[in-house]
Amino acid sequence: MNRNEIFEKLKEVFTLAVGEDSTELEKFTVDADLIKDLGLNSVGVLYFVAGIEEAFDIQFDDVGFNDFKTVSTVIDYIEKQL
Repeated sequence: MNRNEIFEKLKEVFTLAVGEDSTELEKFTVDADLIKDLGLNSVGVLYFVAGIEEAFDIQFDDVGFNDFKTVSTVIDYIEKQL
């Protein structure tokens, strides 16, 4: 799976986590800050993490999700886990 495929799948997970009508969806780019740009709160982060783990069949065992600042850093981590 390449970075673009991971990004697209991650965008689908984000859509499910925050809802399709969210204005943050328009801001979902590789460089988007997870909290500042995408507006993820603690509940949103939990849904997003659960969705990522399920969609990519990975676990965030060795890191905390707060270790990730941007969508790109999440993609980097997923790439290493696949």
